[in-house]
Amino acid sequence: MGGVIVEIQVGMGPCGELRYPAYPESNGTWKFPGIGEFECYDKSMKASLEASGEAQGKRDWGRTGPHDSGQHNQFPEDTGFFKRDGTWNTEYGQFFLEWYSEKLLRNGNRLLAAAKGVFQGTGAKLSGKVAGIHWHYRTRSHAAELTAGYYNTRRRDGYIPTAKMFSKHGVVLNFTCMEMKDGEQPDNANCSPEGLVQQVKMATKSAGIELAGESALERYDSGAYGQVLATSRSDSGNALSAFTYLRLNKRLFEGDNWRNMVEFVKGMAEGARNKRLLECDSTGTDLFVGFIKEKNVQEEKETVLV
Repeated sequence: MGGVIVEIQVGMGPCGELRYPAYPESNGTWKFPGIGEFECYDKSMKASLEASGEAQGKRDWGRTGPHDSGQHNQFPEDTGFFKRDGTWNTEYGQFFLEWYSEKLLRNGNRLLAAAKGVFQGTGAKLSGKVAGIHWHYRTRSHAAELTAGYYNTRRRDGYIPTAKMFSKHGVVLNFTCMEMKDGEQPDNANCSPEGLVQQVKMATKSAGIELAGESALERYDSGAYGQVLATSRSDSGNALSAFTYLRLNKRLFEGDNWRNMVEFVKGMAEGARNKRLLECDSTGTDLFVGFIKEKNVQEEKETVLV
């Protein structure tokens, strides 16, 4: 531990991420770029919401979740809750969203505290994942983030509380969609993966914790690798302390995919300077990685193939 196993990632929700299962894709219930649904209707959540309403002298507010928040595959403007000046922007909306997001943070806090109690002193880092919900990011309400449990709107930074909770336990925050660009996304989804990544980089810098990244989709092109190199820098916000590449399979070794990967790893090892391949590799050999010094890889970046 600490030698062979250098990092332990603590699973805290769907896909290992600290979030509610607001957009269940595997069974066909949800499709991108739907807003998802609040997950607050089981016995435990209803009891907690009721207690919170009574504690604040708003018993009616604690009886149930929002009645106008729509369904999984709707858009923000289709709902009373998430539309431009909808219920999310009212006193009731603030009450509900604070309770909903705080429940998620408390769950994460308990899990990280338990993991810290087990693995502290082993030499291995602890990390946790936060979901990169970039669709509807350009809207006022950030609906898809809200249903997942991140109280992040145009008027409120929802990632600073999460980063501070990670900081409390000395845990690395692992974030996704590092390879994605705004211009590649469908216009109707109001996406901004670049804006979201930038916000999270600033939040982790403010909290004084390490930020690690991973790719969200299988990409083998130089454009995606170049975006990871750009987001890995510390020019604005936190630099990446590690990067998880998705994914090691047969396609990685086809055509130009391997050469793109070699150049990407070299760029990460050299501090994301993204230099051209050395002249001695101009013939396009399939396995030319010898020029990447192991010492530099260990000191500057970790690139994990999963």
